[in-house]
Amino acid sequence: MVTIIIYGLDSFLVGDLSKQLSENLAKIYEISEDDINFVSIDNIVYHKGVDQTSWNVIVVVKAPKKVMVVEGDVANIISTQIGDLAINLAIEFEYYSSEHRYERINKDYPRFVEEKNIVHIEEDEDEYNDDDDEEIYDGDIFEEFNKKNRN
Repeated sequence: MVTIIIYGLDSFLVGDLSKQLSENLAKIYEISEDDINFVSIDNIVYHKGVDQTSWNVIVVVKAPKKVMVVEGDVANIISTQIGDLAINLAIEFEYYSSEHRYERINKDYPRFVEEKNIVHIEEDEDEYNDDDDEEIYDGDIFEEFNKKNRN
């Protein structure tokens, strides 16, 4: 499993990058696209108190030690794909031993949520119909209270 964490880039851009990069990274790593995940934490990179979003982007790639040999190719493809989305870019690699990774996959459900398996629920128009609701009281709800306090 390869996890790519991107700091300092808009979450929607990271979503687009995951679509663009997954296939090529899977080929380089010689793994399934299902073994690549992107993480975008709603975050801002700061330097000396100044927001660096899209100016200084930091990418952390977490991968098994056995794929360390393709690090340069991975850095190149990430750098190329991020291209104009960031002015400056740092890519850091962190490696782990595969025997130190655990996962639990529920076989009763699809492995990932995808466009093809998203359930779209239509809202019942009558549920939000305000015609049956009481009219909103727009008078002075403190009228009686104020009368008592004036006397």
